Amino acid sequence: MTQNSLSQGPENNDNPLWVPNAERIETSNLKTFMRDIEPVCGQRFDDYHGLWRWSVDNSEDFWSAVWDFCGVIGEKGERVLINSDHMEPGPKQAAFFPDSRLNYAENMLQKRDDDLAIVFKAEQGEDVHLSFAQLYERVSQWQQAFLDAGIEKGDRVAGYMPNMPETIIAMLACTSLGAIWASASPDFGEQGVIDRFGQIEPKILVSVDGYFYNGKTIDCLGKIKAIQPALNGLEKTVIVPFVGGDPAVKPQDDSLWDDTVWMDDFVGAYTPKDIASTRVEFTHPLFIMFSSGTTGVPKCIVHGHGGVLLQHLKEHQLQSDIKPGDKVFYFTTCGWMMWNWLVSGLGSGATLILFDGSPFYPDGNVLWDYAQKYGCTFFGTSAKYIDALKMNGFKPSETHDLSTLRTIASTGSPLVHESFDYVYSAIKQDLHLASISGGTDIVSCFMLGNPISPVYRGELQGPGLGMAVDVFDDDGKPVEGIGGELVCTKPFPCMPVKFWNDPDGARYKSAYFEMFDNIWAHGDWVEKTPHGGFIIHGRSDATLNPGGVRIGTAEIYRQVEQVEGIKESIAVGQDWDGDVRVILFVVLQDGMVLDDDLTKEIKIKIRNGASPRHVPTKIIAVSDIPRTKSGKITELAVRDVIMGRKIKNVEALANPEALELYKDLEGLKS
Repeated sequence: MTQNSLSQGPENNDNPLWVPNAERIETSNLKTFMRDIEPVCGQRFDDYHGLWRWSVDNSEDFWSAVWDFCGVIGEKGERVLINSDHMEPGPKQAAFFPDSRLNYAENMLQKRDDDLAIVFKAEQGEDVHLSFAQLYERVSQWQQAFLDAGIEKGDRVAGYMPNMPETIIAMLACTSLGAIWASASPDFGEQGVIDRFGQIEPKILVSVDGYFYNGKTIDCLGKIKAIQPALNGLEKTVIVPFVGGDPAVKPQDDSLWDDTVWMDDFVGAYTPKDIASTRVEFTHPLFIMFSSGTTGVPKCIVHGHGGVLLQHLKEHQLQSDIKPGDKVFYFTTCGWMMWNWLVSGLGSGATLILFDGSPFYPDGNVLWDYAQKYGCTFFGTSAKYIDALKMNGFKPSETHDLSTLRTIASTGSPLVHESFDYVYSAIKQDLHLASISGGTDIVSCFMLGNPISPVYRGELQGPGLGMAVDVFDDDGKPVEGIGGELVCTKPFPCMPVKFWNDPDGARYKSAYFEMFDNIWAHGDWVEKTPHGGFIIHGRSDATLNPGGVRIGTAEIYRQVEQVEGIKESIAVGQDWDGDVRVILFVVLQDGMVLDDDLTKEIKIKIRNGASPRHVPTKIIAVSDIPRTKSGKITELAVRDVIMGRKIKNVEALANPEALELYKDLEGLKS
């Protein structure tokens, strides 16, 4: 392994932080894939970017090869791609594998042996272990129960669940029948659940009785009772006992009502048997995902069996080098697309390492204790979690045995340059650090890592294979070395099948295709680097525009959060005097005061580290920053509050009370 010294700033980014050694490259799934396809395509690939270019120039050959390499179970059909020149929704929209028949759950349940399929840890209680054989048996019981409850192809089943084994089991049972799964985490309030599930009219709701977080036990039964009347078409609710004691013991509660059953009463009478999965067309709905909903009622984004399966297998096996027996962890809730991504690890024969609760309870070592105990090979988390570890001085490399850990993935927000340094200095040196980015819109990634290329400070390694990613200026011209709109110029399998209740595709088209004709514009403001990688500067709709020059908020955060005494920050644009001025809100460490000296230090840091245009006109201290359920800060909501606009969907926020801190601020009136 070649390990270079850490670079010291954005101006010194020629030396990689990590370079995989020859053994790691040669034994990777990606290198095996390259060797397999070279005779077929008559081309030798010297590096990842050569393979990527071939993959987007030869979509049919590439995706057909992915199907074969990943061992997809199903009927492939003759055609791989039709209408390849038409991305936009409509009758002539591009379609992959139009003659195929397959089932996502069938591919997740290939293994039926005693190897470990799932490990689950909650804040309270003993760890739970399930083998692949036990997982298969429990899915069989749930599938039989769903069948007897009248679940058919196309019906919706909704999960109001933590990240626990029963959630995966119920999802696989549902989707094995061709029914459609949608989920939300139990920390969502009643209206947030109604805004999501109310649109899709589930026939069955699966929920827990409560959950644990930060040392507290939080009840869900009261919320369920309030939610039920708002879900048209709901026929049954299944309660999974979680906080009420041993799941084998039926808890008693007089708050239950008609058409509500406990899990044991729902599935307990069924004897496991072979699962007959319903093979469906490639685009048959598998998941309904929900946008964050910070600007209105959440969009219901429908993803199909084939697109999710093929894209996730590619990202796991080729991009992340996940192999049978690997221990794969991602810190996520069931309201974030990374839960769906994590679960697909079963299709690669990996063990899923599940956790539900606070990552800092009882302290910041809890996830690293867990990773060490079970020998995690892949550790996924958010950039904010890494920032929090850094800020609080945790050094897992000194306190834990992470010898099995090969890859750390980070997403949710941009991973700043200094956090790359922290990972390599405080967590592990010989490590593939993959900053990844995509979204609920594609339930996967546009840009992510790969195991055969160097990792550069502050950069995502490159575009995903088969994803024709580029950066455009406002005129639709490709640019490099400056910020621009993230676009995808060719069809890909995991494009949404449709939006729910959008019969003519108008909302779908409006979301991605209004900026450029027949080209997907994702809404991220990014920069292409000389290494073929990317730097994300923030959401383009939250991009600041002082003096008519667009700048990304991530560039400001990177500088501010290096200032001693600052916990975190959020920057927004305020319309002012015919222009836009940058307003920076900061959360201070205990005991700190935002005086003139600290204000000056922040401005100098931003000016020197970013540019004079990034320097905020006003800096204001606040005690909290509003964020979505998945932990993303909500710049648009803050902007709307300071501009006196109504926030359309506060239920999308984890801490909506924080918005009150930004109303009618005297400091913004002059």
